[in-house]
Amino acid sequence: MGDPRKEENESTVSSYFKFDWVEPTDELVVADVCVYGGTAGGVVAATTAVRLGLSVILLHPGTTLGGMTTGGLGWSDIGRPESLGGAAKAFYREIARRRGEDSEAFRFAPSEAQAVIDDWVAESGIDWRPCQYLDAVVCDGTRITELVAIGGLRVRARAFIDATYEGDLMAAAGARWRLGRESNTDFNETLNGTQVHVKHQFLPATISPFITSDDPTSGLLPGIEPGDARRRINQGDSRVQAYNFRMCLTDDPKLRVEWTKPDRYDPIDFELVRRWFETDNKEREADSLRKGTTGDEYRDVPWKYEVLPVRTANGGRKTDTNNHGPVSSDLVGGSQAWPTADYVTRERIFQAHVYWQSGLYWTLAHDPRVPDIYRKAYGAWGLSKDEFQATGHWPHQLYIREGRRLVGLTTVSEHHCLGRLVADEPVALASYQMDSHNCSRFVAVVDGRPVVMNEGDVQTPATGPYAIPYGSLVPELGGPTNLVVSACVSATHIAYGSIRMEPIFMALGESAACAASLMIRDGISAQEVGYDRLRSLLEESGQVLTI
Repeated sequence: MGDPRKEENESTVSSYFKFDWVEPTDELVVADVCVYGGTAGGVVAATTAVRLGLSVILLHPGTTLGGMTTGGLGWSDIGRPESLGGAAKAFYREIARRRGEDSEAFRFAPSEAQAVIDDWVAESGIDWRPCQYLDAVVCDGTRITELVAIGGLRVRARAFIDATYEGDLMAAAGARWRLGRESNTDFNETLNGTQVHVKHQFLPATISPFITSDDPTSGLLPGIEPGDARRRINQGDSRVQAYNFRMCLTDDPKLRVEWTKPDRYDPIDFELVRRWFETDNKEREADSLRKGTTGDEYRDVPWKYEVLPVRTANGGRKTDTNNHGPVSSDLVGGSQAWPTADYVTRERIFQAHVYWQSGLYWTLAHDPRVPDIYRKAYGAWGLSKDEFQATGHWPHQLYIREGRRLVGLTTVSEHHCLGRLVADEPVALASYQMDSHNCSRFVAVVDGRPVVMNEGDVQTPATGPYAIPYGSLVPELGGPTNLVVSACVSATHIAYGSIRMEPIFMALGESAACAASLMIRDGISAQEVGYDRLRSLLEESGQVLTI
């Protein structure tokens, strides 16, 4: 993955990687199960393995457990709640219980989720290690024997679970994987490959893509690619949907951290933002978001400020603020290199996202070209002093919406999401829409004028809860035999857009651990696990496998 000691990294308080976090060691740990990735799904996998009587070590390439569940994504995309059971349902019930509610709480502040995750890990007695970045994997044929982390920690285990958003362990172990978007012809789909739809577009506003408006000789604005993407509709490529940070903001004046201008702020980086806000198209965006920004004083925030059902000590509100509209918190095109990058490069990409979003918020709250009504609305919100206190109130987790995807025994496609195919051997149910954020920003000619457009956005409902099969969690025949994958499962790009939700990752983490227990106790490979026994374990855990 690359040795970070070769370069110095500039970073804010919130950071993906700094080498001085890594403690050098020559320690060797032996366990039944090694879980790599301290996401919420990884935590559930580890705690489930302990419950099943296995010895476990949990390695996390970061400092804070929980992934996006504790990293700002407090407005959980659940789809059909009745399709969720087991440890995932228990997690959301535990948040509600601590509030004194008898239900599941799918809307919560990051600190609420962090408290549950940390308590679960502490109560299980798991040996978990922060700042353990994968350096190498040792294999004996198709069997993983040892994982080596930067710094020297070595872990030998009988079964390994990759719970990362990127698929780092499965790739290092030699499993085949996909990246980006398949062509629609690959799996006879209709929503894959390049897609140009009407939502999250600048049109009908005709915004110039050039540094000097309508002057092609001035060059393109940052992040805009030449060439009309509409010419490659349905064609596959290696592009991934854009990442961002899900921000927990507050309007409580006693807790709000005012937006500050980033170091090395370059106005040209945010020119597209200014041009969009100078158009007359924001009100339609605001209308669609008033459900999340209750209160007339915030009606002009044309963005996805989802107000959480919590109140600060002073009666203020908190949000899960997400991307919305043609130019927003997603760094469109800026996430592309992340899935396969080394750690130094990922740190640069991480900080590029910090710069983009902090500069975006400052621009909206302070730039004189942004109309006053919007500046006032955006200026009323800021980072919350009582959230993410260890990372300067900025989320610890970048939203990796899509990384590598395993090539498994079975591949989930849009046909499963739409009920055209029903998978055998379900280990969890998914029900959220097929959801992809934009992948790139390009130049199109509309009515004879070059304008900016986006491509990649798809939002198509699934027809109902559908099965995620066990075969999508394990490598194809000939691949690693003692590896189970709980996040980067075998699915096409568009089907993964439905699967990639935190509740589902938790359900799959539990299923992965149950499979690992059978592998170990029966001395068999991941590909040989018998479904009848696996189903019995899942049902004992309370997993919902059919509706």
